[in-house]
Amino acid sequence: MADTASRAMTRTQGRRVFDAFGGRNSGPRHPLVATAMVLPLAALLVVVFGGWEAVVTQASSVGVMLGR
Repeated sequence: MADTASRAMTRTQGRRVFDAFGGRNSGPRHPLVATAMVLPLAALLVVVFGGWEAVVTQASSVGVMLGR
């Protein structure tokens, strides 16, 4: 049971990860690129579900917790 990680790695070697856009695997993304990709969807969800008040409440509570 303790050897499951190495068996999983052995099974996945040689497999190609499915790429929906047909591009090549270029490694991990820069955090700013990932943020720029996620922000439009996050903004859409805030508008659709009216979650702006929840975002402000959470941000203010985190600010209080950090002492700002």
